[in-house]
Amino acid sequence: MPRVNVHARAAAVPAAVLAVVVAAFGYVAAVDPNEPGHYPACPLLRVTGLYCPGCGGLRSAHALAHGDLAAALTDNVLAAVGFLAFAVLWTVWVVRSLTGRPVRVELGAAPLWTGGALLLLFTVARNLPFGGLLHP
Repeated sequence: MPRVNVHARAAAVPAAVLAVVVAAFGYVAAVDPNEPGHYPACPLLRVTGLYCPGCGGLRSAHALAHGDLAAALTDNVLAAVGFLAFAVLWTVWVVRSLTGRPVRVELGAAPLWTGGALLLLFTVARNLPFGGLLHP
């Protein structure tokens, strides 16, 4: 049985995750969410007229895939920041995997509650009359 390089094995899962993300971004880059009929409408927006935290996320990904950071931030600032956070965390994951250090994410209650509160505030603010800058 051939011996598999330790570095190749350590990078296999992060590489697979990156391949899936690149494929998803490639699809969204090729199929414009600004054109009606390509993607289903947000059910919350359709039923209530309220923007969910994800509304505009596909348009944000499309703009980012085309290198338009300003449009990505305008479409959904939370999604654009999330894409950046994913890139940073993925890079940390790869570096730690290749150096043989364990990858551990141990979030306490405070960061989780803070994240939930920020998500709720973002959702409420984008649906208020003064939250027009947060509309997708």
